[in-house]
Amino acid sequence: MKGTPGPINGGSPKGRQTRTGILQVAVQIASAEGLEGISLGRLADEVGMSKSGLFAHFHSKEELQLAVVETARSIFIEEIIRPANVAPSGLRRLRKLAEAWLSYAEREVFRGGCFFVAASLEFDSRPGLVRDRITEIMGEWLRLLENEIRQGRASNELTADADPVQLAFEVNSQIMGANWAYQLLGNRQAFARAKTAILERLQSFATSKVTRRPNSPTSGTAHRATAQ
Repeated sequence: MKGTPGPINGGSPKGRQTRTGILQVAVQIASAEGLEGISLGRLADEVGMSKSGLFAHFHSKEELQLAVVETARSIFIEEIIRPANVAPSGLRRLRKLAEAWLSYAEREVFRGGCFFVAASLEFDSRPGLVRDRITEIMGEWLRLLENEIRQGRASNELTADADPVQLAFEVNSQIMGANWAYQLLGNRQAFARAKTAILERLQSFATSKVTRRPNSPTSGTAHRATAQ
């Protein structure tokens, strides 16, 4: 997930601005009701446009869905990837990525929770271009985690037995599980518990070069959540 997506489309600045505004509404609907829950007619009502006016921006439901996915990706980058990039590559950036993701989900940047958790579940058995793009984006995310783990090993922050693929899988699973527990079960401790699990797992592979952070799993948010 390096960088940001390119321009949404051509046309006039006003046209691009209108399209961007439409997509900001659509991505919130999709996060709560699914990509199949948005249609040109439904979206036209939500944004106060005629269906024919909306059709000028999106010529099919699939085109609309793909544009919504790209909008969600751009938001994901701004909320998670960019903040994490301030940390040095390796273990510290890996921690920051996990923390930023959990914060973004807990703050409900998308009203239905993480857009990509919802979209992954919705399209995991639906072949087509939308599923293919969601798969690509989630693959980018996993590779990003794996690369930071490899950097952590290369810089001697993580031990040589820290398997990048396995550890990235575990971190992602904790994150997705927290979103599920919060959205479905209303478990307000889910994000603190996931943070505790992730940091403890990463710490189990940390070398003597790395000291436990002051904001450890036994303090801060996790401690407060446990005490509630």
